[in-house]
Amino acid sequence: MNYLETLNYIHSLGNFSLPPTLDRIKSVLEKLGNPQNGFKAIHIAGTNGKGSVSAMLSSVFCEAGYKTGLFISPYIIDFRERIQINGEYISEESLVSLSQRVIETNVELTEFEFITAVAFLYFKEQKIDILICETGLGGRLDATNSLTNLVANVITKIGLDHTSVLGDTISQITREKCGIIKGGD
Repeated sequence: MNYLETLNYIHSLGNFSLPPTLDRIKSVLEKLGNPQNGFKAIHIAGTNGKGSVSAMLSSVFCEAGYKTGLFISPYIIDFRERIQINGEYISEESLVSLSQRVIETNVELTEFEFITAVAFLYFKEQKIDILICETGLGGRLDATNSLTNLVANVITKIGLDHTSVLGDTISQITREKCGIIKGGD
């Protein structure tokens, strides 16, 4: 596949085509060697402010000399904005080759699960120091909640959003978004 064919494939998966669960993303990541374990991460959830917080944290870590990955959702102009290292988008060639590796796992995924697997694989192979990672939707069952090597969790302002998926009260939505917080030992 070339770049445009790869993008068409990714977009054909749909984000709500399968029921929410972490089982699929964990399965594909296991088949890929658990790349999410290969770097430290700051995981960000919330209704408003995730993008600003992510951009600021990424800038701080880059300026401090860290090789900094950034995973955001959604993108504004270029699909490759979603996966960056030190402000540089993933190359078209890397997106194509890593996508092929995810396809070869034969795990049925949603679009967001697929691009999360591609991103984690890319960040591990590029040997980043830290990942700044936004959730896609919610937190508890979001594909990014497969991250394990967390430095911190950040919860930004929470409001009524995606009520058909996350719940129809602030309390229910907060519970879903705070699902990224892992218990300590």
